[in-house]
Amino acid sequence: MGRWPRLAPDVFLAPGAQVIGDVEIAARSSLWYNVVVRGDVCHIRIGRGTNIQDGSVIHVTRATHATIIGDDVLIGHMAMIHGCEIHDHAFIGLSTIVMDGCVVEEDGMLAAGSLLPPGKVIGRGELWMGRPARFVRKLAAEEIAAHREAPKGYAELAGLHADSLAVAGSSGGT
Repeated sequence: MGRWPRLAPDVFLAPGAQVIGDVEIAARSSLWYNVVVRGDVCHIRIGRGTNIQDGSVIHVTRATHATIIGDDVLIGHMAMIHGCEIHDHAFIGLSTIVMDGCVVEEDGMLAAGSLLPPGKVIGRGELWMGRPARFVRKLAAEEIAAHREAPKGYAELAGLHADSLAVAGSSGGT
């Protein structure tokens, strides 16, 4: 591997979170309990204010597909994100799978439980769902606004957890 993770000082790593290899995580992002971010054979970049929830796995494909996640992205519990691009303000539902070569454009949404097959592109402001995922509709302006506000709540929650863990004496993830 030969590369080490680079995390902004205010990144929240919950206990059990693992960050391995060529990984860069920007300010105000949070990786919750038992998240694995494994940049062992290609790089991973995670933008500012992004929230990756409990049990999710972020990985890559050797030499062909890095994983790039933008700013203020929400990734739900138990998601599998593999060798893809997720742009700013995207919303990835819980228990989803995003496969190699996929792109989720700005404000795109993948509904809970969906599987996005290799190479698919969710356009800006689109909702996709299913196994395999298919286009459903354009998101309403109100839905996009709500998704854009959600990271603020998770940043506050991360602060509360960090404070609680500090009081309890936990060192968090690695």
